[in-house]
Amino acid sequence: MSGGVDSAVAAARAVDAGHDVVGVHLALSRAGGTLRTGSRGCCTIEDAMDARRAADRLGIPFYVWDFSERFRDDVIADFVAEYQAGRTPNPCMRCNEKIKFAALLERALELGFDAVCTGHYATLVETDHGRELHRASDAAKDQSYVLGVLDAEQLAHTYFPLGSTPSKALVRAEAAERGLTVAQKPDSYDICFIPDGDTRGWLADKVGAEAGQIVDASGAVVGAHDGAHAFTVGQRRGLKLGVPAADGKPRFVLEVRPVSNTVVVGPKEALAIAEIAGDRYSWAGRAPQSEDFDCEVQIRAHADPVPARAQLRDGEVVVRPQEPFEGVAPGQTAVLYDGTRVVGQFTIARTVSAVPAAV
Repeated sequence: MSGGVDSAVAAARAVDAGHDVVGVHLALSRAGGTLRTGSRGCCTIEDAMDARRAADRLGIPFYVWDFSERFRDDVIADFVAEYQAGRTPNPCMRCNEKIKFAALLERALELGFDAVCTGHYATLVETDHGRELHRASDAAKDQSYVLGVLDAEQLAHTYFPLGSTPSKALVRAEAAERGLTVAQKPDSYDICFIPDGDTRGWLADKVGAEAGQIVDASGAVVGAHDGAHAFTVGQRRGLKLGVPAADGKPRFVLEVRPVSNTVVVGPKEALAIAEIAGDRYSWAGRAPQSEDFDCEVQIRAHADPVPARAQLRDGEVVVRPQEPFEGVAPGQTAVLYDGTRVVGQFTIARTVSAVPAAV
C-alpha cells in the first residue's frame, strides 16, 4: 500500500473478494524526515500515514517493511551506474523487478501468503499455457509496460484488481464511497527518490560534474557542458551551443560518451533508429515459440507501440521496427507485445542508426 488511491482500492477489492489481506507499506529510504513535495514521490512519511489510515478503514492489519538497503543497492545504485555509463535507466522497472515483485514477493511467500496485490493497471489472463500479462482496460492508465520485467513465476503470484476498471475516475469515486481519505489524492510522478524533481542536480551530487565538450558528428566542437550525466539522447533544450548549425536548424543529443565526457549532437533526422538490441531480456510467462516473430514494441511508458520484427540472435533480442524509432537511448527498456499481451522485455544495449554516419 503506497498511500495512494489505487493501492487502497485494490486492497478493498481484495477484501471484498474474500481474501485474507494484510497491508504492507515499503520504507525505501532511511531519511526519516522525508516529506512529500507537492504530489511527487510515493514513499514518504505522509504516504505511510495515508496507507495506515486506509488499512484501518478497511479493517486489515498493516505493517511497514524496511527495504531501504535493497532499494539503495538494486535501484538507486543501478540508476547512478547507468548514468555514469552514458545510459538512460528506468528506475520504476528496476523497482518492480528487484523490490515489489522480488524482495516483497519473496518475503510474502515465506510468510505463507499466496500473492502480492497492487494497484497497478494491468490485466492477468489464465490460459492453457499459464498466466499471461495484458494491458489494462483503460489505455490512458495502462501500466503493463513497467510490469514487463515480471516472469512466469512472479506472474503466478500477483493480483491486479484494478486492471479491468474502465477509468481512474471510477476508482476515485469508489474510494470516496468507501470513505477512504485518499480518494482525491494526486497521483505521484517523477522519481520517488528524487522528490524535488531535480534529477540533474541529484546526479551531480552523486557522480560529480566535470566540464566537457559538445561535438557534432564530425567531431567539431560546438559547445561545452558541465557534466555529461545531465544529457540524454533526444534532448534539445539546455544545450547552449556556441556554434549554430550551418542550416540554422536545432540540434539534438545523439550520443553520450562517458569515457571521454563528450556529448554528441546533430540534426533531428539523425535520431532515427533502424534497430535496437539487448542481452538482458526476460519473458512475461510463456516464451516465444519461434526465434523470429512479429510483435509491437514500446520503448517508453507512455509511448505508442510500434509494429516490428524481433529475433533471438547470438544471445540478444534484436528488434527492427517497420518505421524507425526516434531518439532511443541505451538503458531504456523495450517491452514486446502481441496485441494486448506482454511477451517480454529487454534493456536496450545498442542501437543502429537509420541515417548514414556522415550526417
